Amino acid sequence: MFGFLDVPVEGAYHLIHALTGPFSTALAIVVFTLGVRLLLHPLARSAARGERARAALLPEIKTLQAKHGSDRDRLAAEVTKLQRESGTSLFTGCLPMLLQLPFFTVMYRLFTTPVIGGEPNSLLGSTLLGTPLGAHGLAGGPLVYVVAAGLALVAWFSVRQNRQAADGVPGGKLIRLLPYGTVLATLVLPQAAGIYLLTTTAWTAAERALLRRGS
Repeated sequence: MFGFLDVPVEGAYHLIHALTGPFSTALAIVVFTLGVRLLLHPLARSAARGERARAALLPEIKTLQAKHGSDRDRLAAEVTKLQRESGTSLFTGCLPMLLQLPFFTVMYRLFTTPVIGGEPNSLLGSTLLGTPLGAHGLAGGPLVYVVAAGLALVAWFSVRQNRQAADGVPGGKLIRLLPYGTVLATLVLPQAAGIYLLTTTAWTAAERALLRRGS
Protein backbone atom coordinates (compact mmCIF):
# COMPACT_ATOMS: atom_id res chain seq x y z
CA MET A 1 0.00 0.00 0.00
CA PHE A 2 2.85 2.39 0.83
CA GLY A 3 5.26 1.10 -1.80
CA PHE A 4 5.63 4.58 -3.26
CA LEU A 5 7.36 5.54 -0.01
CA ASP A 6 10.13 2.98 -0.41
CA VAL A 7 12.56 5.38 -2.09
CA PRO A 8 12.11 8.31 0.35
CA VAL A 9 12.18 5.90 3.31
CA GLU A 10 15.44 4.37 2.09
CA GLY A 11 16.90 7.86 1.56
CA ALA A 12 15.83 8.94 5.05
CA TYR A 13 17.26 5.70 6.45
CA HIS A 14 20.71 6.50 5.09
CA LEU A 15 20.39 10.15 6.19
CA ILE A 16 19.51 9.18 9.77
CA HIS A 17 22.43 6.74 9.77
CA ALA A 18 24.76 9.50 8.58
CA LEU A 19 23.51 11.85 11.29
CA THR A 20 23.82 9.09 13.88
CA GLY A 21 27.58 9.17 13.26
CA PRO A 22 28.16 12.39 15.22
CA PHE A 23 24.91 12.10 17.19
CA SER A 24 22.75 9.46 18.84
CA THR A 25 19.83 8.15 16.78
CA ALA A 26 17.33 10.13 18.89
CA LEU A 27 19.32 13.33 18.37
CA ALA A 28 19.60 12.52 14.66
CA ILE A 29 15.78 12.46 14.53
CA VAL A 30 15.69 15.88 16.19
CA VAL A 31 18.23 17.27 13.68
CA PHE A 32 16.25 15.74 10.79
CA THR A 33 13.05 17.34 12.08
CA LEU A 34 14.66 20.75 12.52
CA GLY A 35 15.93 20.53 8.94
CA VAL A 36 12.40 19.86 7.69
CA ARG A 37 11.02 22.81 9.66
CA LEU A 38 13.76 25.10 8.41
CA LEU A 39 12.77 24.24 4.83
CA LEU A 40 9.14 25.06 5.64
CA HIS A 41 9.90 28.32 7.45
CA PRO A 42 9.01 30.58 4.46
CA LEU A 43 5.52 29.05 4.47
CA ALA A 44 5.25 29.70 8.20
CA ARG A 45 6.04 33.37 7.62
CA SER A 46 3.29 33.48 4.98
CA ALA A 47 0.89 31.77 7.43
CA ALA A 48 1.74 34.37 10.09
CA ARG A 49 0.91 37.19 7.68
CA GLY A 50 -2.41 35.48 6.93
CA GLU A 51 -3.11 35.18 10.64
CA ARG A 52 -2.57 38.91 11.12
CA ALA A 53 -4.91 39.59 8.20
CA ARG A 54 -7.59 37.37 9.78
CA ALA A 55 -7.14 39.18 13.09
CA ALA A 56 -7.90 42.45 11.31
CA LEU A 57 -11.23 40.92 10.25
CA LEU A 58 -12.19 40.00 13.81
CA PRO A 59 -14.55 42.98 14.38
CA GLU A 60 -16.47 42.08 11.22
CA ILE A 61 -16.57 38.42 12.21
CA LYS A 62 -18.00 39.33 15.62
CA THR A 63 -20.66 41.35 13.85
CA LEU A 64 -21.55 38.29 11.79
CA GLN A 65 -21.66 36.18 14.95
CA ALA A 66 -24.13 38.58 16.52
CA LYS A 67 -26.25 38.51 13.38
CA HIS A 68 -26.14 34.80 12.48
CA GLY A 69 -25.09 33.18 15.78
CA SER A 70 -28.15 30.93 15.85
CA ASP A 71 -27.54 29.66 12.30
CA ARG A 72 -24.13 27.95 12.23
CA ASP A 73 -24.28 27.04 8.56
CA ARG A 74 -25.11 30.61 7.57
CA LEU A 75 -22.41 31.95 9.89
CA ALA A 76 -19.79 29.62 8.42
CA ALA A 77 -20.81 30.62 4.89
CA GLU A 78 -20.64 34.34 5.71
CA VAL A 79 -17.24 34.04 7.41
CA THR A 80 -15.90 32.08 4.43
CA LYS A 81 -17.26 34.75 2.08
CA LEU A 82 -15.63 37.50 4.15
CA GLN A 83 -12.28 35.72 4.11
CA ARG A 84 -12.50 35.11 0.38
CA GLU A 85 -13.29 38.76 -0.34
CA SER A 86 -10.40 39.91 1.85
CA GLY A 87 -7.97 37.41 0.34
CA THR A 88 -7.37 35.51 3.58
CA SER A 89 -7.64 31.76 4.03
CA LEU A 90 -7.46 29.25 6.86
CA PHE A 91 -5.80 26.86 4.42
CA THR A 92 -2.68 29.02 4.23
CA GLY A 93 -2.23 28.66 7.96
CA CYS A 94 -2.50 24.87 7.67
CA LEU A 95 0.08 24.50 4.88
CA PRO A 96 3.17 24.04 7.11
CA MET A 97 1.37 21.29 9.01
CA LEU A 98 0.01 19.57 5.89
CA LEU A 99 3.38 19.59 4.13
CA GLN A 100 4.94 17.86 7.13
CA LEU A 101 2.71 14.82 6.72
CA PRO A 102 4.95 13.11 4.13
CA PHE A 103 8.01 13.58 6.38
CA PHE A 104 6.11 12.32 9.42
CA THR A 105 4.89 9.29 7.45
CA VAL A 106 8.47 8.53 6.37
CA MET A 107 9.63 8.72 10.01
CA TYR A 108 6.81 6.39 11.04
CA ARG A 109 7.79 3.91 8.34
CA LEU A 110 11.46 4.10 9.33
CA PHE A 111 10.67 2.69 12.75
CA THR A 112 7.96 0.19 11.81
CA THR A 113 9.52 -1.49 8.75
CA PRO A 114 11.76 -4.49 9.51
CA VAL A 115 13.53 -4.47 6.12
CA ILE A 116 14.68 -1.37 4.21
CA GLY A 117 16.50 -1.55 0.90
CA GLY A 118 16.70 -5.32 1.18
CA GLU A 119 18.58 -5.16 4.50
CA PRO A 120 17.46 -5.56 8.12
CA ASN A 121 16.45 -2.20 9.60
CA SER A 122 19.18 -1.54 12.18
CA LEU A 123 17.38 1.58 13.43
CA LEU A 124 14.86 -0.64 15.21
CA GLY A 125 17.57 -1.55 17.70
CA SER A 126 18.24 2.09 18.65
CA THR A 127 17.23 3.09 22.17
CA LEU A 128 16.76 6.13 24.39
CA LEU A 129 16.36 5.88 28.18
CA GLY A 130 16.61 2.14 27.68
CA THR A 131 13.56 2.12 25.40
CA PRO A 132 13.61 0.97 21.74
CA LEU A 133 12.69 3.86 19.46
CA GLY A 134 10.43 1.51 17.55
CA ALA A 135 8.36 0.61 20.64
CA HIS A 136 4.72 1.66 20.30
CA GLY A 137 2.58 3.50 22.82
CA LEU A 138 2.74 2.46 26.47
CA ALA A 139 5.23 -0.27 25.57
CA GLY A 140 7.65 2.62 25.24
CA GLY A 141 7.74 3.50 28.96
CA PRO A 142 9.44 5.43 30.49
CA LEU A 143 10.27 7.30 27.27
CA VAL A 144 6.62 7.56 26.26
CA TYR A 145 5.83 9.43 29.49
CA VAL A 146 8.67 11.90 28.89
CA VAL A 147 7.49 12.54 25.32
CA ALA A 148 3.83 12.79 26.39
CA ALA A 149 4.71 15.26 29.15
CA GLY A 150 6.69 17.37 26.69
CA LEU A 151 3.82 17.35 24.20
CA ALA A 152 1.32 18.28 26.93
CA LEU A 153 3.49 21.26 27.93
CA VAL A 154 3.83 22.42 24.31
CA ALA A 155 0.08 21.93 23.76
CA TRP A 156 -0.74 24.05 26.82
CA PHE A 157 1.52 26.83 25.55
CA SER A 158 0.06 26.56 22.02
CA VAL A 159 -3.53 26.77 23.29
CA ARG A 160 -2.73 29.95 25.23
CA GLN A 161 -0.86 31.31 22.22
CA ASN A 162 -3.67 30.60 19.73
CA ARG A 163 -6.61 31.69 21.88
CA GLN A 164 -7.04 35.01 20.09
CA ALA A 165 -6.27 33.61 16.63
CA ALA A 166 -9.11 31.08 16.91
CA ASP A 167 -11.67 33.65 18.07
CA GLY A 168 -14.34 34.31 15.50
CA VAL A 169 -13.52 31.20 13.48
CA PRO A 170 -16.28 28.59 13.17
CA GLY A 171 -15.23 25.67 15.37
CA GLY A 172 -12.64 27.90 17.04
CA LYS A 173 -13.02 26.23 20.45
CA LEU A 174 -12.25 22.85 18.92
CA ILE A 175 -9.30 24.28 16.98
CA ARG A 176 -7.80 25.58 20.23
CA LEU A 177 -7.91 22.09 21.73
CA LEU A 178 -6.38 20.29 18.75
CA PRO A 179 -2.78 20.53 20.07
CA TYR A 180 -3.72 18.15 22.89
CA GLY A 181 -4.38 15.50 20.25
CA THR A 182 -0.62 15.06 19.96
CA VAL A 183 -0.55 13.73 23.53
CA LEU A 184 -3.11 11.05 22.62
CA ALA A 185 -1.04 10.19 19.54
CA THR A 186 1.76 8.90 21.79
CA LEU A 187 -0.52 5.97 22.70
CA VAL A 188 -0.18 4.50 19.20
CA LEU A 189 3.03 5.92 17.71
CA PRO A 190 6.53 4.46 17.82
CA GLN A 191 8.77 6.50 20.10
CA ALA A 192 10.79 7.84 17.15
CA ALA A 193 7.64 9.37 15.66
CA GLY A 194 6.81 10.80 19.09
CA ILE A 195 10.22 12.50 19.22
CA TYR A 196 9.58 13.93 15.74
CA LEU A 197 6.17 15.18 16.89
CA LEU A 198 7.56 16.77 20.06
CA THR A 199 10.34 18.51 18.14
CA THR A 200 8.08 19.87 15.41
CA THR A 201 5.34 21.08 17.78
CA ALA A 202 7.92 22.83 19.97
CA TRP A 203 9.37 24.48 16.85
CA THR A 204 5.88 25.60 15.79
CA ALA A 205 5.15 27.19 19.17
CA ALA A 206 8.51 28.99 19.27
CA GLU A 207 8.26 30.05 15.62
CA ARG A 208 4.79 31.56 16.06
CA ALA A 209 5.86 33.43 19.19
CA LEU A 210 8.88 34.91 17.40
CA LEU A 211 6.93 35.82 14.25
CA ARG A 212 4.22 37.55 16.29
CA ARG A 213 6.80 39.44 18.30
CA GLY A 214 8.47 40.58 15.09
CA SER A 215 5.23 41.80 13.51
